[in-house]
Amino acid sequence: VLRADIMKPGVFRKFVAAFLLVLAFQSAWAIDLHAAKEQGLVGEANTGYLAPIGTPSAEVKALVAEVNAKRKAEFKRTAEKTGATLQQVQFRFYELAVQRTKPGHYYQDPGGSWKQK
Repeated sequence: VLRADIMKPGVFRKFVAAFLLVLAFQSAWAIDLHAAKEQGLVGEANTGYLAPIGTPSAEVKALVAEVNAKRKAEFKRTAEKTGATLQQVQFRFYELAVQRTKPGHYYQDPGGSWKQK
């Protein structure tokens, strides 16, 4: 139950402003895949997985781990469904990911060198 003094217009507005500020900062703390690629923090590795470029922050490490866990699960499902090996599925995904890489984003060539498209 809200106390009566919080319901006063000035106090309530300050409360709402503070709450919205917290929400804005919270979304700023979490980086998404698109932003990480735009900033050159991650790229498409030649393994079919996402990889950090340079020395990653804890936030980037968490993003890479999350994305790669989802990819691994999907690679396994695809391999089981199609009869392909896991490595074949990963390689095919890598090929498609490189094709879809946007200008300015990073990917690894088959030899392991990072390239900017």
